[in-house]
Amino acid sequence: QVQLVESGGGLAQPGGSLRLSCAASGFTFSRYAMSWVRQAPGKGLEWVSGLYSDGSDTDYADSVKGRFTISRDNAKNTVYLQMNSLKPEDTALYYCTKARYYYYTEDLNDYDYWGQGTQVTVSS
Repeated sequence: QVQLVESGGGLAQPGGSLRLSCAASGFTFSRYAMSWVRQAPGKGLEWVSGLYSDGSDTDYADSVKGRFTISRDNAKNTVYLQMNSLKPEDTALYYCTKARYYYYTEDLNDYDYWGQGTQVTVSS
């Protein structure tokens, strides 16, 4: 069965960095786009970043553009999110999601599997 297991969350100071990882199994990882989605306390789900199945195209929400970098290693079935210059408003539960297609979208209905999430807290 499909499994997405996130890791790398934790507590960071404003201006700090964290690197999230998502280990995927149970499907042909290299055929599908992946995205990161987050949910801040008391708020709805927010698409953060996505990349194509081959990693050739990426995009970011305006709120993280220039600070976050998404990447993938298809040999390791893993997707990453490098988060730099963290802000308190980045505090959220971060989910790794599998797209239904080789390309990503910002429509959360286009994602059929989600991990359990990893908590990121940015605070001094």
